[in-house]
Parts: sequence; C-alpha cells; structure tokens
Amino acid sequence: MESKRATVYFDPDLHQALRLKSVATNHSISDLVNQAVRYALAEDADDFEAFQLRENEPLLQFDDFLKELKSSGNL
Repeated sequence: MESKRATVYFDPDLHQALRLKSVATNHSISDLVNQAVRYALAEDADDFEAFQLRENEPLLQFDDFLKELKSSGNL
C-alpha cells in the first residue's frame, strides 16, 4: 500500500512524548500516529454499529424517566 504524506502540527509536549515513545518502542512517529488513528476510527465504527443496533428502541424523554424513577421509589 502506498503511503500518503500529510503535514500535522502537534502540541510541543505531545510531540516530545511521541518522539520518546518512538525511541522506546522502536517504531516511527508515523507508525504510532497511524496506529492511533486506526484505533480511533475503529472505535467510531463500533459506536456507529451500536447506534444502528439501537435505532429501533423507543425514545424515553429525560423528564418522563425522572417521573418513572420517582413513582417507583428509586428517587
């Protein structure tokens, strides 16, 4: 797979942490950033899947839920 180049600006402390982790793990900063972005995108995909599984659930308004808690003695 061909890599694409992008310019990314990091907070100085974050950049230093990446440099130190790069040395400690023997991975390039690019590898670390690619791994982090893949992880974040995978989390997003999991979230969207969970939303789709729950899209047919009935909506419950907050105030109705509070009334239900109070009437059941849980509040």
